[in-house]
Amino acid sequence: MTLKIHIDEGAAPYEQVRAQISEQARSGALPVGYKLPTVRGLAEELGLAANTVAKAYRALESDGVIETRGRNGTFVAAAGSAAEREAASAAQAYAERVHRLGLSESAALDAVRDALRAAYGS
Repeated sequence: MTLKIHIDEGAAPYEQVRAQISEQARSGALPVGYKLPTVRGLAEELGLAANTVAKAYRALESDGVIETRGRNGTFVAAAGSAAEREAASAAQAYAERVHRLGLSESAALDAVRDALRAAYGS
């Protein structure tokens, strides 16, 4: 199993790196414990600035997809439960907010579907 990232002219490069690593980790293409390349190594491989890859890694770590173990490197985390907890917390906050705004359940769900379509590009 190897990390496969393709950068195109679409979204910001850091977002493409973040999204592709996240998808590969969540799908199991990159198993829990898989050691990711160093920031500099991946940046060189992809022809990107090190800061671009570092920004993607920070976002992934914030999302619970990867974890940095100091000098030992960066690894795919056992993120399923952490990601699910964070998603549940965000959903609860959203539900409370749309209730305060007086939106119907249907309108709230439509807003979520629109946001997901925009996020996933479909």
